[in-house]
Amino acid sequence: MQSYSDQIKIGCCGFPVRKEEYFKHFTIIEIQQTFYQIPEERFAVNWRSLAPANFEFTMKAWQLITHLPSSPTYRRTRISIPKNHQNNYGNFKPTDEVFLAYQQTEKIAEILQATLIIFQCPASFKPTPENINNMKQFFSTIERKQQVRFGWEPRGNWDDKIIKSLCEELGLIHIVDPFKNTSVTRDFRYWRLHGIGGYGYQYTGQDLHYLKQRIEEEPIPSSYIMFNNVFMFQDALRFKTMLENQ
Repeated sequence: MQSYSDQIKIGCCGFPVRKEEYFKHFTIIEIQQTFYQIPEERFAVNWRSLAPANFEFTMKAWQLITHLPSSPTYRRTRISIPKNHQNNYGNFKPTDEVFLAYQQTEKIAEILQATLIIFQCPASFKPTPENINNMKQFFSTIERKQQVRFGWEPRGNWDDKIIKSLCEELGLIHIVDPFKNTSVTRDFRYWRLHGIGGYGYQYTGQDLHYLKQRIEEEPIPSSYIMFNNVFMFQDALRFKTMLENQ
């Protein structure tokens, strides 16, 4: 099996405990706050300065890029969008508003020295010609920093062939929950574990052994295993210990 410390990174989606405590146990985190509202730059500077030098950040892109203003997640954003401008947001639309939202996302990524930006789409984002064309325009227009990978987590009903074609054309990593889907990209594994049946789920020992077996049976150069459930801190620690003690 791969060396755990070199090729398999385990962490949480958001800080579930005090940052100082988290840094003692993990070397990576996925920042969630940037999805709901881009934080002031001073907060990102503080997170980076508190973290150890070799600590890795990944982060979610701002929802203004991927989600329509009708999404309930907009309740946590602090911007007011006039009704006559609401059609300019979400679904990767090639608008000034969406590109500005990416520029603001990118700025925080630079401060954090983030290695990956996750574009998570809602289930309502379906494989229509318009949405596919929007994605192509968006990812072919924005500036790509060499050190930052782009991950795409489609949550609607997408055919794997379409996902694979888009990921290959646009240079994206297909992000999945391994208990729901299998990634169609094979050079980099990024799993987001949302809880089987919901956020309140705690993974069993059998579940964690299943993940370990999947990693062993499907060798990939790098694997990021990110827990995003109520018990994320405990579950991530248990899985980390399982791999270290093998």
